[in-house]
Amino acid sequence: MRKFLFCLLSGIFLIPNAYAIDLSLNDAIEKIVDQSNDLKTADANVKKAKAQLSAVNANRWMNIEGTVSYMNLVNPIKPTDPDGVKIPSDIGAMLGSVLPLDAIPDNIFSAGIQITQPIYTFGKIGNAVDAVHDAIDMSKSAKDLTLREVKYAAANLYWTAKMTDEIVVASKRNLDNARAAKKKLTDAGRANRSNLIKIESDIATKEINLSDAEFNRDTAYDMLKIMAGIDTTEEVKLTDNFPDKFEALEAGELKSNPEWDIYKKQIKMYESNASSKRSGAYPTLAAVGSYSYYSMGTNAGNLFEKEGSQSAYWGMALQVPLFSGGLHSANATIEAMNAEAARQDLDKSVKLKTQEYNTAVNKYKHLCANLDKLNHARDLAQKAYDISANRFAAGQTSAVELADVSGALFQTDMAVLNAKYNILMSKESVKKLGE
Repeated sequence: MRKFLFCLLSGIFLIPNAYAIDLSLNDAIEKIVDQSNDLKTADANVKKAKAQLSAVNANRWMNIEGTVSYMNLVNPIKPTDPDGVKIPSDIGAMLGSVLPLDAIPDNIFSAGIQITQPIYTFGKIGNAVDAVHDAIDMSKSAKDLTLREVKYAAANLYWTAKMTDEIVVASKRNLDNARAAKKKLTDAGRANRSNLIKIESDIATKEINLSDAEFNRDTAYDMLKIMAGIDTTEEVKLTDNFPDKFEALEAGELKSNPEWDIYKKQIKMYESNASSKRSGAYPTLAAVGSYSYYSMGTNAGNLFEKEGSQSAYWGMALQVPLFSGGLHSANATIEAMNAEAARQDLDKSVKLKTQEYNTAVNKYKHLCANLDKLNHARDLAQKAYDISANRFAAGQTSAVELADVSGALFQTDMAVLNAKYNILMSKESVKKLGE
């Protein structure tokens, strides 16, 4: 019974994980985009820019201010005296005809509201609003740029992980070839000690190379899982493979790029800011209106029993700045120089991005043209290894020669794999820069 349970459990552990996640390139990009902190920050910046527009637009509308106040005058000599503040007899005699009271009303209430509606600001508000519109467009272009960068990084993670898979396969094949060569050597009879030592050393080295390749594969997979929001304990199977053939790349002249759009909008924003700062030296025309209510008495309880005094007015107000020590001109100059700096950044970006784009296009074409030659070189290296391995098994060549031929085969395997990876990433660079 125990033997049966042991066999059953062993069989369970040997069954491959049937719940491995199949992950295509598009799925990986979609998941990484969804999990990207940089993209979420870019989206928040767009919302922040839109909120700034609401804040600036608020200056277009009327400003309403209300005030309410209540005061109770206190007699410093008798603070607890409920009869209010007494008027000295000599002052009372002088004011008797005006204030027929023996005490000043010590409860005073006032309330008022004031409305101001800007009519014309000579560009202070309009240019500020235009600047914020440009800032919103900048944030959208920045989000687009971030999205492209995230997609490129996601593709890089995917193909890097796939490349480590292929390196593990090639390393394992290289190790298996060395072990097979040793077995043929020993099966043939008494092996040359020098050859045996060399082949065993070669096997040990290739075991280390395989171990390193597996470590790099696991590290690459973990990074891909983390960025895609997949638990690192989950098993993932990459379903897209390196193509054997690559189609011609359709790529025209680079005419636009999100980074260029950012600089263009930045120039406009700074120019609008400069106009707005310059407008600070111009007048502001506004419509104004006000209403006030005032009441006082000696008793807070009957403060509103009699009609208080009221006042109201409406009209126009023209506010004219007379002297600011050159502040408005200096601020406008600062914004104008910011615009000039953005122009220089745009010019630099056009040169660099165009060169980067053209390099990616040319690299794609160059590597595609060389891929057939690399594949042919790899096939020849495989034939050379097969011949050397057969000669080694027959004792006609040394382990040193076999190791050299084996190393050459592995290097051509890596060269083909590296070329395919670079072709794919060159295409991703073209998409990132030119779509």
